[in-house]
Amino acid sequence: MSKPERNNKGRKGRGRRGQFKREKPEFEQHIADLARVTRVTRGGKQLSFRACVLIGDRKGRVGYGIQKGKDVQIAVEKAVKQAKKNIINVPTVFETIPHATAAKFKAAKCIIKPAPKGSGIIAGSVIRTVLELAGVPNASAKMLGKTNNKIANIKATFDALQSFKPAALAKAKKNASKKEKTDSPKTEGKVEKPAAKKSTNTKKVAAKAETADKK
Repeated sequence: MSKPERNNKGRKGRGRRGQFKREKPEFEQHIADLARVTRVTRGGKQLSFRACVLIGDRKGRVGYGIQKGKDVQIAVEKAVKQAKKNIINVPTVFETIPHATAAKFKAAKCIIKPAPKGSGIIAGSVIRTVLELAGVPNASAKMLGKTNNKIANIKATFDALQSFKPAALAKAKKNASKKEKTDSPKTEGKVEKPAAKKSTNTKKVAAKAETADKK
């Protein structure tokens, strides 16, 4: 027997899709490095995964975390938790970094310089990712070391971003406070002034005029 045909004209999709919007996470995540590592023990080889994750809000905060786990998802979750504990603030002055800075970590070495407005981020590899997640609009960077180890380059970049002079940090704070004042909405309309109180002399004159009219 043939099955009766269903009338699906009046239906508008199934389920509750589209009713609830997902909230945007506080930090953006980027897996910079993912490797399979083994540990030789008495019972044999133990396989695990090592994840290096970068997080940032593109508003001056960035962090990194390196953790291992039996599964890729477990390793990434552990690395994100560690990255949230290692967050640093990157100051900006006139839409770029305050001054040129350089740092070295083992075989990795990097240099970061300020760039004019509109040039964007001129960098490669993980240095570009770190600056983008930190929210630096314009900067020029280069890896001077001979190593291609991403973890070493990330640590060198973070050391460079933490080596700004105190005077430059104070200047960045001043510019940030000025920007907040200019961005704050101004009060619309004029403030009405309170009505002036009548003087006692005018009251006395009005009272005399009333007595004269009665007479």
